[in-house]
Amino acid sequence: MASAQIIDGKAFAANVREKVAAHVARLKEVHHITPGLAVVLVGEDPASEVYVRSKGKQTVEVGMKSVEHKLPEQTSETELLALLDQLNADPSIHGILVQLPLPKHLNEDLVINRIDPAKDVDGFHISNVGRLATGQKAMVPCTPLGCLMMLREQHGSLAGLNAVVVGRSNIVGKPMAQLLLRDSCTVTIAHSRTKDIEEICRRADIVVAAVGRPQMVHGDWIKPGATVIDVGINRIDAPEKGAGKTRLVGDVDFDSAAQVAGAITPVPGGVGPMTIACLLANTLTACCRSHGLPEPDGLTA
Repeated sequence: MASAQIIDGKAFAANVREKVAAHVARLKEVHHITPGLAVVLVGEDPASEVYVRSKGKQTVEVGMKSVEHKLPEQTSETELLALLDQLNADPSIHGILVQLPLPKHLNEDLVINRIDPAKDVDGFHISNVGRLATGQKAMVPCTPLGCLMMLREQHGSLAGLNAVVVGRSNIVGKPMAQLLLRDSCTVTIAHSRTKDIEEICRRADIVVAAVGRPQMVHGDWIKPGATVIDVGINRIDAPEKGAGKTRLVGDVDFDSAAQVAGAITPVPGGVGPMTIACLLANTLTACCRSHGLPEPDGLTA
């Protein structure tokens, strides 16, 4: 039996969406402003289509304006950049998200950096990356922001805690480390080339696993009582369910880690639901900043 507290990402995300919806309602009532989120999807990647639909549905549910631009696979870079210029100039749009990955003929860096940094609710623009790294006000990537919210809820102050981030991606690993550093953790980034990675993890009060390797982090890597945040989403074979069946697992071996950890996120149902909730929070934050209004409490980094 698991001894760790299970961190319920679905319930936490629902609470974030409630806060966003309440703030949006006040914005509409007091200032007659409706936050707007535009999502751009190029091509017909099935997983991206499902994700975009979910984003649109949740955007509307919290009272925001949702705009979707679905472009054909063969859309040229010039056409895509022109659409982004149009959205940048639209005062009713406060957040712009280009769904990744893009078709191979499109330059992702060029496209991301065409978005107005103030509307970059994914937090991927080079300006936001630099501002986060230098401790300035920035749009923060959604998944690390969700992880930070859950860690603050779990620990209160994070100051002085030892944190290990396993993974060094631009989307999760690096910004996660910056956020933990900003909250006064002592931060180590570990990755596939790290020597004695097990020992490094064993010293951590907080382990954030975002390496993209199924069940890589085992229970004997975890310090007793540590908080484990599993960002990984991996599909593996599940012969116990029948021939050809699969199941979702994280980057952490949940069963063994849950015997040792003080608290742990499951997969699915942990970090995943927080990503879209934080996208909505970022859109609300971007709207408030653009109108010079106070930012929503508890929804920013």
